[in-house]
Amino acid sequence: MEQGAEAVLNLQPSSSVTISYHQLFGSHDDIMLLELDEKLLPDILNQRVVVRGQPDEDAVLCTKSKTYAMKYVGTSNSVFLVPPSEHSEFAVSAMDCDQKAQNQIPVASVIKVAPGTMELVEVAPKLDKLKYLLSMNPYSSEDDDIEMEDVSETERGLFTWDALGERIQASDDELRSGLQALSAVEIDGYWRVVDQRYMDTMLKMLLNNSVLNDWSLDALDHDKVVEVLQSDGYPHKLAEHCLLVFGQKLTEGVWKLDEKKVCVHFAKQILKGGKRKMESFMEEWKKKIPEGLQINFEMLEGEVLTERLGVDSWVYPFSVSSLPSTPAERFSILFKERQKWEWRDLQPYIRDLTVPGVSSEGLLLKYTRRAQPKADAEPVFSAR
Repeated sequence: MEQGAEAVLNLQPSSSVTISYHQLFGSHDDIMLLELDEKLLPDILNQRVVVRGQPDEDAVLCTKSKTYAMKYVGTSNSVFLVPPSEHSEFAVSAMDCDQKAQNQIPVASVIKVAPGTMELVEVAPKLDKLKYLLSMNPYSSEDDDIEMEDVSETERGLFTWDALGERIQASDDELRSGLQALSAVEIDGYWRVVDQRYMDTMLKMLLNNSVLNDWSLDALDHDKVVEVLQSDGYPHKLAEHCLLVFGQKLTEGVWKLDEKKVCVHFAKQILKGGKRKMESFMEEWKKKIPEGLQINFEMLEGEVLTERLGVDSWVYPFSVSSLPSTPAERFSILFKERQKWEWRDLQPYIRDLTVPGVSSEGLLLKYTRRAQPKADAEPVFSAR
């Protein structure tokens, strides 16, 4: 009679099946139960998933668009694993089959008793490592002069798409979004961030040429911009990247400069030297902005903080892009910077936090204490 999984699958109501030890019964540490949500089943069966993680990291399972932590859950119940009778790896001998057949009793041969299962829990992608890896070797004007033939790509801080996929615990879609958020560009097969000084000189060159050639910043011809920047010594790929970083595509071949991106760039350049008096900062910022663009301090949400010292207001750099993406680390740094935060100041620094299944309100409840002195006053948050 059947002595594999078929004996259990074909079991009729109110009937029973005999359980026996398979001749290959053992711990079989290479076999593990995985509990799945039904929506993930097609991805698993069609091999559209990948397990990512380095030896010193907890493994995650990634589909095309999402990342799942793999968590082991023990059980007090005995879970028997019964292989198919025809499975070549666990097939029993013909003599054993004949002996069972003579008894005419359905038998399920147990190959392993599973003490627990692996569960998948959707998590946010771990992209802080991406930021670190790409910051190892940003593209700069000296790149073409460096010769390091005997040094490996990893030692040089150069990573292809596949190399990043091996190191970053994120789905392909999440990895692409992470690269876009960092304004990374693929150069000669390697994903790079571009040195800020390089981007600054390239943007200034674009603005100078717009004056010389009487270009409208609201209707830039893609081909002309790229051609002129190339003639000034910038590679074609980087010239296009300049438009992607600082512009918006209107129609095919026509771009406009993004007012906020350009204004924020120059504000950050001014504050590289550190804290500035508000009046002095605003005056210099206005001078640096090209004609036709308007500055607005609200543009700098999530990029700067202000403080009052005596009668003067000061502004200093504090960018959300420099903060870790895990909530516990993010809130720890925020409350080291300030013991108390008003909501209008705090919100720009937490709105990008994503924890599947947890809302922003849930994060605030977990990591902060809320105080509101008066009903009409703005809430103030401190560390929990």
